[in-house]
Amino acid sequence: MSLAGKRLIVIGGTSGIGFAIAAAARELGADVIVASSHRTHVDAALQRLPGASGDVVDLRDEASVSRFFDMHGAFDHLSITAGDWESMASARKPVLELDLAEARGSLDVRFWGALAAIKHGSRHIAPNGSITLTGGMLAHRPWKGAPLLTAMAGAIEYLTRGLAVDLAPVRVNAVCPGLTLTEPVAQMPAEVVQASVSRLLVPRGATPMEAAKPYLYLMLNDYVTGQTLPVDGGGLLV
Repeated sequence: MSLAGKRLIVIGGTSGIGFAIAAAARELGADVIVASSHRTHVDAALQRLPGASGDVVDLRDEASVSRFFDMHGAFDHLSITAGDWESMASARKPVLELDLAEARGSLDVRFWGALAAIKHGSRHIAPNGSITLTGGMLAHRPWKGAPLLTAMAGAIEYLTRGLAVDLAPVRVNAVCPGLTLTEPVAQMPAEVVQASVSRLLVPRGATPMEAAKPYLYLMLNDYVTGQTLPVDGGGLLV
């Protein structure tokens, strides 16, 4: 397998799953651009990604998104893993406790920001290129007290299907990670993490690289579009 001669943009590529995607793609020969809303995060990531480049983009600001893609021009693959952990955490509430104005803001990055990136990125993507979004297992196994997060995860999956039809022959897919041992998860109490994974068929969290590999598969397989791949340690079966 090779991505030699291909150009990949990873929005959210400075940490977690996104950084693992970028690192794996570099190993496969891709020209990689990582993007984040924070310059310090971009600079720190590039120190660990020899040969990659990076830039700042604010998914909450459509003008920033448009400028980013106009500046970087033609590319082959786009992966979006960016998320707003603070807003998502505030959205994890029972419906009776939701502040609806605050709840709307929790969609700014994961849904509306991703859509803005696809809108403007699709002007520059190769006709045989691919876009990969990031969903969540809550779409399939909802938690009590998290209806908005469940809806957000489900919205990404249906957006993926619609875009696969709308943007064809560009391929559009999504990856649906389970609990992944990224930086925010590392800050959680060990007993909380263990309780979340103890019933899985593979009873542990995924490494970022394990969660990243499906993104590479979706770039490399030219016959897959409109699909959501779960990476959940067998969680859908238990």
